[in-house]
Amino acid sequence: MQQVAISIESCSLYYGEKQALNDITFEIQEKSVTALIGPSGCGKSTFLRTLNRMNDLIPDVTLTGKIKIYDQDIYDKTVDVEMLRKEVGMVFQAPNPFPKSIYENVAYGPRIHGITKKSELDEIVETSLRQAALWDEVKDRLKDRATGLSGGQQQRLCIARTLAVKPKVLLMDEPTSALDPISTSKIEELLQELKRHYTIVIVTHNMQQAGRVSDQTAFFLNGNLVEFDNTKQLFSNPQKKETEDYITGRFG
Repeated sequence: MQQVAISIESCSLYYGEKQALNDITFEIQEKSVTALIGPSGCGKSTFLRTLNRMNDLIPDVTLTGKIKIYDQDIYDKTVDVEMLRKEVGMVFQAPNPFPKSIYENVAYGPRIHGITKKSELDEIVETSLRQAALWDEVKDRLKDRATGLSGGQQQRLCIARTLAVKPKVLLMDEPTSALDPISTSKIEELLQELKRHYTIVIVTHNMQQAGRVSDQTAFFLNGNLVEFDNTKQLFSNPQKKETEDYITGRFG
């Protein structure tokens, strides 16, 4: 029986007066991939950002309800948000490497968290790049600028950079939407490898991708969680008409 990694209970979110999420409740199992699907503007990226409190950076946001990650209420006043974001890493839609060397991109987080010994940093950099399936491609050019890598390599570098601080949870906001099909399939393969060690939540507008990479799928519409189920079940036998209409392409 898998442990619950993330528990969301009656979660609603408002931007000022406007309600963006409406009473969301579900549980995410550890060491699995959960896909969030739904049309543009349905709340899936907003929801993803509640899991590492990125919405705190937007003025006038109110969140009600509870979100627990490994039994810790992440909105409790005692929570150190910087530590939370170390444990709950985020990979964005467009690759965003720092304008530094490949090595320094990966070593950046561990350095901030106090690791300064070169041998230790070397090991973290190699391990993280290996985990991100990038080591063999860059091991001879670690001093080169990261911005010289291809788009797909840059995105895997951003994944390595996130892994370097040893998170428990990986959030990915449409991580392949800016990439070509070959780079996309490399990242999809990588997710299958990474879920052995991490809990992954991925927003994707690509339903085939959700079907290929995820264990569970949550379908969002107009800020509501319409349906959440095992991915195969949700795609082959949706319980709600809206889910069926969306996955058969009637709207979205």
